[in-house]
Amino acid sequence: MKCDKERVTHWLNNQLIDDERQEFEAHLAKCTACQQEVKEAREVLNMLKQIQVPEPSADMEVRFQGMLDAYKQSVVKNDNAWKNFISRLQQLWSFQPKQQLGYSIVLVILGITVGHLFFNKSPKDNSKEQIAALSSKVEDMRQVMTLSLLENPSASERLRAVSYTEEITNINAQIIDALLRTLNEDPNVNVRLVTLEALIKYSDQPRVREELIRSIANQESPLVQSALADIMIRLQEKRSVEEFRHLLKNTGADNPVKPKIEKTITQLSL
Repeated sequence: MKCDKERVTHWLNNQLIDDERQEFEAHLAKCTACQQEVKEAREVLNMLKQIQVPEPSADMEVRFQGMLDAYKQSVVKNDNAWKNFISRLQQLWSFQPKQQLGYSIVLVILGITVGHLFFNKSPKDNSKEQIAALSSKVEDMRQVMTLSLLENPSASERLRAVSYTEEITNINAQIIDALLRTLNEDPNVNVRLVTLEALIKYSDQPRVREELIRSIANQESPLVQSALADIMIRLQEKRSVEEFRHLLKNTGADNPVKPKIEKTITQLSL
């Protein structure tokens, strides 16, 4: 069988069925490359176990309320139904800020509100412009939810926030900035990895590319370093070579992804 990095991960997590496991272990006994991959992966997993859960941000709720107030001021003043919905959202957040079900309830209320606004209009008002306006409001609400959840002290909620970007059609600069900040500053490695994957979709934007390159110097996690190395090769971003060289100079000899970084530098220097 051929070397398969994904199978290494599945084997370490006991996710292979008996036949697959036996086949892989037979291959592993003969393959020095896979043996090294297993060794590096185990070292990384051991490092992950030492990561501490971050303390909640003391000003998280205050920042959310400020952002929510700013959003409320930007909507059309005579749109009473929409203003009532924002008020409900604020009450829901204040009452249950830590309940995961709260976000699901918000989405249900959003659907009911949009349906109410749409179906209580006269046929004359049910125009493409009205539908576009409602869609725009839904899009704005998704962006507000994403920005607020990225500040949540729970890593699982920040992961959810990143996943919400999949549903945003026209992502704005504020969301991009928030994702880049999360990539560089979030204390949770998994959040950083998922954020990195989300940003790849916007790598055609020059600023995003530049920030991804700069991010190399900010990453201390071998997992994120490895993911960035894969991405730079995928993008054939030769400007990242210098950043990787600086990373090698500053990293310890025991860094499990050091060989991979050296290989990345070689490939991008061709």
